[in-house]
Amino acid sequence: MKKTNRLLFIAALLSTALLSSQENWEVLFNGKDLKNFKQLNGDAKYEIKNNELIGTSKMGTPNSFMATKNEYADFILEFDVFVENGLNSGVQFRSLSTPEYMNGRVHGYQCEIETSSRKWAGGVYDEARNGWLYPLSRNPKGRKAFVPGQWNHYRIEAIGDKIRTWINDVQCANLVDDTTAKGFIAFQVHSIHDESLEGKTVRWKNIKIKTSDLQNSRKAIDGDVPEISYLKNSLTEDESRRGWRLLWDGKTTNGWRGAKLNTFPELGWEMNDGILTVLASGGAESRNGGDIVTLDSFKNFELSVDFKISEGANSGIKYFVDSELNKGEGSAIGLEFQVLDDKKHPDATQGKNGNRTVGSLYDLIRAENKGNSRGKNFKGVGKWNNARIVVKGGHVEHWLNQVKVVEFDRFSQVFGALVEKSKYEKWENFGRIPQGLILLQDHGDKVSFKSIKIREF
Repeated sequence: MKKTNRLLFIAALLSTALLSSQENWEVLFNGKDLKNFKQLNGDAKYEIKNNELIGTSKMGTPNSFMATKNEYADFILEFDVFVENGLNSGVQFRSLSTPEYMNGRVHGYQCEIETSSRKWAGGVYDEARNGWLYPLSRNPKGRKAFVPGQWNHYRIEAIGDKIRTWINDVQCANLVDDTTAKGFIAFQVHSIHDESLEGKTVRWKNIKIKTSDLQNSRKAIDGDVPEISYLKNSLTEDESRRGWRLLWDGKTTNGWRGAKLNTFPELGWEMNDGILTVLASGGAESRNGGDIVTLDSFKNFELSVDFKISEGANSGIKYFVDSELNKGEGSAIGLEFQVLDDKKHPDATQGKNGNRTVGSLYDLIRAENKGNSRGKNFKGVGKWNNARIVVKGGHVEHWLNQVKVVEFDRFSQVFGALVEKSKYEKWENFGRIPQGLILLQDHGDKVSFKSIKIREF
C-alpha cells in the first residue's frame, strides 16, 4: 500500500472510531464497501468513490434501492446528500420487501430528496403503499430548507410513532403514524423517463445512525411546523393541547343523529373495527339510512376526516348545515366538501368546470391544486384520503391530503354570485349562517369514515 493511501486509510479508521465513540453513533456506511447492504428492485448502478455512496440514474429500470441487511425500529439517522438537478430520490426507513407484497416491491416510509419546484424535500412519502403522508404544503419554512446544487444535511428521527425530519437544521416533517414499526434503511435511485437525466447521480456521505439514548438526543420541535397524525380515532398529546377533540369516538353513535331524525338511523350505517360506513343502497340520495349530523353546531373550526370511497361512489362532508331547511326528499342543505370517484361517477362531468369533483366546494368551486405539486394529491379509490376544512370567519379552505384545493370568502360578492348560479340559489342566506352542523352524507354508495376530529377557534 502506498504511503499516501495508507495515511488516508488510517485517517478514515480514526474518524470512524471517533464517530462511534461520540454519543453512541454507529457508522452505517463505512465508505469502503457494501457488505452490509443489498440492492433491491431496480438495477441502477451504485459505486463507492471518495468515501461516498454514489447512485447513477438509468433508463429502463424501476426504482432501485441499496438497502441495509439489518432492520431498525427506533433510531436517529443523519447523512449528507448531493443530488444533481432534475433527479428525484429519497431514503427509505422502516421499509420492507416481502414476496407476498407486490412480489418484493420495496414499500414503507421515505424521506424525500428532490430538486423540483414544489420543494417537498424532507417530506415523508409512503413508497408503494399510502403515498404522501407529510408533504410540505403546510410547512413553508421547511420548503426553503433544501438548497439545490450543494450538499444538504438530513436528520430523521423515528421514535415510536413519531417521525420527524430536518434538513440543514430546519424542521421539515412532524408526522405521527404507526403503520410500520421496524424495517430496513435504503438509499434510492429513482426511475427516470427522460433521457436527459440518464447518468446523473445522487451521492451520500457521513451516514450514521443512533439507536440508544434516543429520548435525550431528540431535537427541539419547531412550533411552526404542524403535527399531522394518522392515528386511528385517537388524539396525540399535541392535538389535545391544541384543543382538538374527536367528533366520533370510533365505537358508538354518541354525538350524532339522523339529519331528519332525533336519533341515529337504525339502518344504512354500520360501525365496525373503528370504521363508520354508509352502506350502498343503489346510489339514491338520502333514501336509505339518510345523512347523519352532529348534535353540536360549529362556527370557527378546523375539521379533519379520513374517508375511503368504493368504486363509482358519491358522498360528501357538509358544514354550516341547517337540518331544518330541507325536510323533504334529498340531502340536508349546507356547504359541501365533495367526496367522489371522479373517474367512475357521472357527477364529475356535471355542474360547471369540474365543480363537482373530489375536494370541490360542491356545485360552486372546482378543487384544484393551490400549491406547486402535481394534481390534487388524491390517493385513489379504495385508499384512505384526508379531508381538511378550515373556517375562520368568512375565510374557508378545503385541503385534500394536506394540499389546499379550495379557498374562498363565504361573505364575499363573488361567493354570492356563485350561489345565484347554482342549485342552491333558492336557499336564502346559503353558506352564510353564523354556525351550523357537520354532516356525513348518505348518497346510496358505500363510503367509509374514521378519525373524525375537530378543534374550534
